[in-house]
This record gives sequence, C-alpha cells and structure tokens, in this order.
Amino acid sequence: MQFTVKDILRMEVAPALGCTEPVAIALCAAAAAALVPAETITRIQVWVDANVYKNGVAVTIPGTGGLSGLETAAALGAVAGDAERKLEVLAPVTDGDVIHAQKLIQQGRVTVELLPEQQGLYVRSMVETADHQAEAIIAQLHDNLTHLALDGVPQPLPADDPASREESGVALGDLEAWLKQRSLTDLVSLLDEIDAADMAFLQEGIDVNLRLAEYGLSHDSGMGVGKTLERLVRQRLVKKDVITAARILTSAAADARMGGARLPAMSSAGSGNHGLTAILPIVAMEPFLAVDHDQVLKAVALSHIITGFVKAYTGRLSAICGCSVAAGAGAAAGAAYLLGGGLKHIAGAIHNISEDLAGIICDGAKAGCALKLATAAGTAVQAALFALQGVTVDATDGIIATTAEKTLKNVGTLTTEGMIETDRTILKIMLAKRFSDI
Repeated sequence: MQFTVKDILRMEVAPALGCTEPVAIALCAAAAAALVPAETITRIQVWVDANVYKNGVAVTIPGTGGLSGLETAAALGAVAGDAERKLEVLAPVTDGDVIHAQKLIQQGRVTVELLPEQQGLYVRSMVETADHQAEAIIAQLHDNLTHLALDGVPQPLPADDPASREESGVALGDLEAWLKQRSLTDLVSLLDEIDAADMAFLQEGIDVNLRLAEYGLSHDSGMGVGKTLERLVRQRLVKKDVITAARILTSAAADARMGGARLPAMSSAGSGNHGLTAILPIVAMEPFLAVDHDQVLKAVALSHIITGFVKAYTGRLSAICGCSVAAGAGAAAGAAYLLGGGLKHIAGAIHNISEDLAGIICDGAKAGCALKLATAAGTAVQAALFALQGVTVDATDGIIATTAEKTLKNVGTLTTEGMIETDRTILKIMLAKRFSDI
C-alpha cells in the first residue's frame, strides 16, 4: 500500500478541543448517550487504560471554569457532548451542562475505573437510563469508535467513522508500517507532493495554534510560562532570540490549552500538545529568516511527517514525553529544513534532539506541560542550528545510531521496552497522590 502526504495529514492532523485523553472519554460517553438521547441518564460507567487515565486525571477541561477529572469528562460527554464533532465533542457544553454533570458526580452516578493491564489506547463507556443501557468503545485512536450497542444489541457505527469502513486501527497500522519502511530521504521527498489544498490545511493548523498562543500571552492561563518568558524579555533578563521566541510561542499555547481555554488546537499524531510542538517552533522562526512562507508550510508538513514516524515506533501514549521525543524531533527536522539544510542537517538535528531529550518522562497532562513544551521547542530549534553549524552527536554515543531512522527506532525501543516499569511507577505515584493529602 502506498501513502501520500495528503493521507498522512488527513490521518494524523486534526483539530481537538481540550486534552485528547479526557476528550476521548467524553467522546465515548457522548457516543453511548446518543443512543438514548431523549431519556434521563441515571448512571455513567467508564473503563480506561493506564495511559488515558494518567493523562486525563489532572488536566483542566475547557469551558468548565477550571474543573478537571475523568469523571467530569465522562459526565459532560454524556450530558452535552456532540459525538459527531469527534475531538471537539465538548464544544456545545454550557454552564448549565457543567452544573448538571457535577450533580451526577456528586450523586455518585459517575464512575471511572482503571484497567491496568489493558494495552494500547482504550476507553469503554456504559450509559444507563431507567429503561436502557448503551455502550461505546474507543480503541487505538482517540476518536476511533469501534463498538456501539444498545441493550446488548450492536448498533451501526457512524458512516464517516473509520471503523465503519473496516479501516479503524488497521488504517493507522498500515500507515505506521509503511512509515517504518521509509528512509529519511523518502520522508523528505513527500514534500514534493504537497498541493494547494495541503498548503491551505497546513496554514489552518498554524492559525489555530497561533490563536492559542495569543490567548496564553494575553490571559493568565495555566502556569503562565509563555507570559513569564515574554516578561523576562521585557525586563532584559532574557534575550528574545530565535530559540527564546520558539519557547515563548509554544509554551504560551500550552498554557492556554492546559489551562482550559475554549479554543481548539491542531493536533499531530493524536495529541494537541504534539501539534503545538510540531508547528509553533517553526512558525516562531519565520520573522528571523529571509524565507518564503511556502517554505514554512512545507517545514511544518515535514514536522508532522517525522512526528508520525516517531509515534509509529513509540505508540500513541507512553512513559516518555512525546512532545519532546516525537513532536520535538519533528520540529527539529522542520527547523533544519527551514534553515536551508539538506538531508545531512535534518538527520543531524534529529540526532541532536534525541540525545538531548530522550529521557523526559510523561507524568500526565497538566499545566506543567507548558514547561516541557518550552524545553522541547527551544531545543528543537537549537538542535537544528547546531546541525547547520556542523555540530551533530556522533553515532558512537548512547542510543544514537548511524541514521536518523535507526536513532528514532532506538527511541521507540527505549519507550516500548525499556520504560514499561517506569510508566507503572509514574501511575503508582499519581494514584497515591490522588488518594492522599499529596
């Protein structure tokens, strides 16, 4: 099977309102509730894998006035979510819906259970009314409905859902298998296929993520990392060079997103924060360079492609911060391309950031992610600048290999084989905090 850049963008890049793990829970609950739309909900049950649990437990949910939690996501999805809007399922939520959802939680009608042995992204929801019981399952992808049932009877999946066309995770699996067989030369050559529609879509992603960054810089969102960096520049304690500009723009968007701003992010490889990291560091470079804007768009496309390539090896969710190792590698590659670098420089940038950030853990989605995105964004640009200056990590060092592809495969091995116990320990610590005084 042959894939094009258009296929990659269609499958890997999409707008998402809120962190995609609680959004997946909300979408699953909304899909089940849609089977009994005219009835009063009496109970909502949800089961999730460990990484969905980890990433959804502490992050603020958009439009809720600062509320967080898996139960909140499930209740909001069931009460007011629009499953047809996929990763923007919570867009219709009103203040009244938030109150309704909170009442269901306070009454003990909403439960979320962890499935510690479940492998891969998985969400199952059960919505009950006085007369009916509806079930939905999402698997492999955050918006991939694989099962719907009413009173135990399977129901047809939405016509536009991948699983309804018998593609579901198979399509992603096919794409990932295909990506793994490509060389860096192959991946970069995909840029020659980009047409006007692709360029317009890439620009839309830039615009969407810039709106988040602008919000983060003008409001007290999240931790305020981007706003603080900008203030330090005004105080002349930090110089606004190209690296700092990338850190400011990317972390400000993360502040807004993790702080619950009611604005979507253009995601990459199933993650809004990946999308911020893949796009905004490259956008931040443009004012410093004499480049045509079309080159910026192509650099962003390469960033998405490399991000997807890395995720093919690491999986959608893991113990490693994907913004650092996947979207970070994508941004580094895109930055090197934008700087006029060739394959050697793009590979060097990937080697550099992999050596620098491969050990950063993922301890769930939360406001503090803005710090990690600031680090990833700045390091991605630095990795590219170093590569263009001939400074590249040698293949004899650690997990770095003779090619960028082999290095990223090693990152995947580290993630999927070497960090399993780390992931369990992270979750153990988070659970202990949740059920103690912290």
